[in-house]
Amino acid sequence: MENNCKILDCTIRDGGLVNNWDFSIEFVQDLYEGLNAAGVEYMEIGYKNSAKLLNATEPNPWRFLDDDFLKQVIPVKKKTKLSALVDIGRVDPNDVLPREQSVLDMIRVACYIREVDKGLELVQMFHDLGYETTLNIMALSSAPERQLIDAFEMIKESPVDVVYIVDSFGSLDPQDIEHQVKKFREMLPNKRLGVHTHNNMQLAFANTLSAMKNGVEFLDSSVYGMGRAAGNCNTELLVSYIPKTSYELKPVLGVIEKHMLEMREKWEWGYIIPYMISGVLNEHPRVAMAYRNTPERDEFVNFYDKVTSPEVSVARAK
Repeated sequence: MENNCKILDCTIRDGGLVNNWDFSIEFVQDLYEGLNAAGVEYMEIGYKNSAKLLNATEPNPWRFLDDDFLKQVIPVKKKTKLSALVDIGRVDPNDVLPREQSVLDMIRVACYIREVDKGLELVQMFHDLGYETTLNIMALSSAPERQLIDAFEMIKESPVDVVYIVDSFGSLDPQDIEHQVKKFREMLPNKRLGVHTHNNMQLAFANTLSAMKNGVEFLDSSVYGMGRAAGNCNTELLVSYIPKTSYELKPVLGVIEKHMLEMREKWEWGYIIPYMISGVLNEHPRVAMAYRNTPERDEFVNFYDKVTSPEVSVARAK
């Protein structure tokens, strides 16, 4: 079962939420070469969102991927496939070429449970253009059961290739993941499954292994764990752990040594107490991320008091 799994590295896409996608072309090229040499099956090279729809004025090539630019960055495709993520309402269909004209192999659609119908419309469009597709249901830990059941009925009839269990808040544990996987497998017997974990409670690796051992095929990760707030499951851990002869750890270590030690000094991600607290509370880490940008950033008791005060609890309930 483990040997059927595929690693999808999302260092550029999820890591870009840490540094506003301030990655050099050299880093992205070295990452692609390293992941390919390591045997990693997919690399998510950014977002295929529209700068126009987001009223973005500054160039941000990894957030607003352009096919001509990508062909310059990756002039020769190797075994590692390329994917991009889109958000509901942020992608312009006119920006998306048919797959045979694009460097991209897969387009993933991220949506909340209430937007699954809109997400599946995008999936259908990308499928018709020839791409592999996934539907990534975010904030699963707070999704109402009734909405999930309704969503499964729509997903079952769609052409989507892979449906993702996404622990957006890093609040699930391995038993929770096992429960979700069994529910997804029961309700979506005709779909392949993926998992995307966050490391708020230092469970991203354990949760990913729990998913894998329960039959999940697509495993998201990032090199050195670089991802929003607490980061993701580490690519280097999966490559070294999964019993697959095509995986090789050394090229990933080379990328970390050459680029990411310095990056880690410049930008913050990983297990940090405010992110742990947001995971414990099953909350989006945006409040913790904002707090880390204040002079009180290391006053953990103060942060805990703020987010657990009755006023905050009432606001969350509303």
